[in-house]
Amino acid sequence: MYDYMKALQKRFDRQPHPELDAQVDRVQAELRQDMDAAGRKKLLRLLDAQNALLAESTLMSFTAGFKLAWGMAKELEAGGLYSFELEEEEHICRLTEQDI
Repeated sequence: MYDYMKALQKRFDRQPHPELDAQVDRVQAELRQDMDAAGRKKLLRLLDAQNALLAESTLMSFTAGFKLAWGMAKELEAGGLYSFELEEEEHICRLTEQDI
């Protein structure tokens, strides 16, 4: 199910953030200039860990939202799906019965 949810997320969760991406790139470039090689390695490990955590939490959030929507759909289906046309038809029938 994990792979299926990742595929669904990749398909439907497309939110580009060009301003944030540019800001991250700019700050990384500034930090790279001010740090030595050891500091850069530590920073890259930190960024990799942060990105992995963000990707995992984003997938968990997407999965939770999907499960919630799926549960709501099943609950609605169990109670009978809403139909505007059926409601209108029943309303007209009641009005007709009252007139007779």
